[in-house]
Amino acid sequence: MPGPQQELFGGRGAPDGTVAVNARCMVRTQDGHRVVLVASIVLSQYSTDDRMAEAHAMVSLVEQGWADQREVAMAFGCTSRTVRRFQRRFEAGGLPALARVVGYPAGRPRLPRSRERLVSRLKADGQSNRQIARRVGVSEVAIRKLLSRLGWRAPRAEQARLPLPESAAHPNLSAGGSADDCPTSFDSDPADRSLDRLFARLGLLDDAAPLFRDGGRVPRAGVLLAVPDLVRSGVLGAAHQVYGSIGPAFYGLRTTVVALLLLALLRIKRPEGLKEHSPVDLGRLLGLDRAPEVKTLRRKLSRLARGGGATLFGHLLAERRVAALGTALGFLYVDGHVRVYHGQRDIPKAHVARMRIALPATTDYWTNDARGDPLFVVTADANAGMVAMLPKLLEEVRALVGDRRVTVVFDRGGWSPKLFVDMLAAGFDLLTYRKGHFRRLPRRRFEAHAAVLDGQRVTYQLADQDIRLLGGKLRLRQVTRLADQGTHQTPIVTSRRDLPAVEVAFRMFERWRQENFFKYLREEFALDALIDHGVVPDDATREVPNPRWAEADAKLRAARDRVGAITRRIGGDAALREFGVAKSRGRGRVPC
Repeated sequence: MPGPQQELFGGRGAPDGTVAVNARCMVRTQDGHRVVLVASIVLSQYSTDDRMAEAHAMVSLVEQGWADQREVAMAFGCTSRTVRRFQRRFEAGGLPALARVVGYPAGRPRLPRSRERLVSRLKADGQSNRQIARRVGVSEVAIRKLLSRLGWRAPRAEQARLPLPESAAHPNLSAGGSADDCPTSFDSDPADRSLDRLFARLGLLDDAAPLFRDGGRVPRAGVLLAVPDLVRSGVLGAAHQVYGSIGPAFYGLRTTVVALLLLALLRIKRPEGLKEHSPVDLGRLLGLDRAPEVKTLRRKLSRLARGGGATLFGHLLAERRVAALGTALGFLYVDGHVRVYHGQRDIPKAHVARMRIALPATTDYWTNDARGDPLFVVTADANAGMVAMLPKLLEEVRALVGDRRVTVVFDRGGWSPKLFVDMLAAGFDLLTYRKGHFRRLPRRRFEAHAAVLDGQRVTYQLADQDIRLLGGKLRLRQVTRLADQGTHQTPIVTSRRDLPAVEVAFRMFERWRQENFFKYLREEFALDALIDHGVVPDDATREVPNPRWAEADAKLRAARDRVGAITRRIGGDAALREFGVAKSRGRGRVPC
């Protein structure tokens, strides 16, 4: 029964086949004909088979402002992109442009089936899709679709096996390992290591074996070129000797060490950096289905740190480097690197030379060879100075190099004539800058010295002389360099009398290789970053400066400065009376 409103107007609903475009326009279809109405006025009338007339009707509605592109697209069952394409065609070529057949361009023959065999043969010969398309006369897209429809797969070429010596049959083993230590995998698909993970979960697997699958355009695959050098360095063998095993685990000791090294080479400086990379892509570089994630890698690092084997691990690596260098280990460069601390803990301060300020920090003392490559590193307790740390470093060097005589190169921070006596007695030579005041030499004492050292030609203005320290008890050699401007003199002190003066200066100035090493590691490998936030208690027996003495020294310096100022202004006796100081036997005495 109709409602009261329907009875009032007496109208019926829209007839079948009518689609409203908007409040003003509608499209009515009946018996194979279609009419476009605007405010009940016929705008266009055409057969439903006439695609050109229908496209013109759509364009007319939009161009005359009766409807927008979205409304027209919904009414005619197409997309707004189609409406825009019709508008561009009509503007470019009028009605004939709207009659273009949709699909493959007219006038260009489709690829016949007789050419499928030719395309397959050309593809099997190694030609690219673009080369095949150019020869056949079609687009590259058509070739790609045809190959996909044919299910064509590139034939897998048999990879040539590189000849390896017997000693390199197991590249994952270092010196002292055996074939029984090689990890084995129970999975056949490198992309699915479910079985190995299950065995690790059950405690039957200590480390997952690397399995690599074929693939092209693997992201960051170039880092694998460093794997042979990592194996030759002995880092895997040293880790196995110190830590043994951290299994049972899918990510065992070898996988963890290799992952840390490769991530460092990829400039992933912290474990949190793994969040920005795909675990699957990184896993392909490790021969695994997935790389360890942040929490896993942190857990492995914490377990290695609890073992307390970092010192022994570094010592073993240093022994291998010394054995590899052999007789080339003649000069060792020692310098301290200050790592600034930005946390909330109270730790001693140290002077940061690059920032010219004292900040909470720790000081690491590095020992590098003549090329600037690191040998070992020692962290100083409470930022001890180089004079206090050099004896400890020299003990470590002696344990590594044996009875060999080595020249130790360091900066002014290690200047101490008493320490020099101990170094010479221990069988070490020294090379350092002279600290403090020294007598400047006249320019006539300097001569030009030139030589070719380490493949580069150097020329210096040098003066060579002998000096005496500790009241004449210590005799050393001083080589002074005159700067190019002729105003600055740099004195270099050494115990090596067998070297030419130009080589003494060259070896001293090559200390900048170590400075560049610090700069490079700080920028590229986050040398100053903290791996974890653990806290280690300090040694309760360690002596520290008394802050009361520091306050007293500051007051004493201020009083002496004031006495000096008054003395210069009004004389010595008046200055002493100003401070209540009585003269006794020619010496001033300050009452307590």
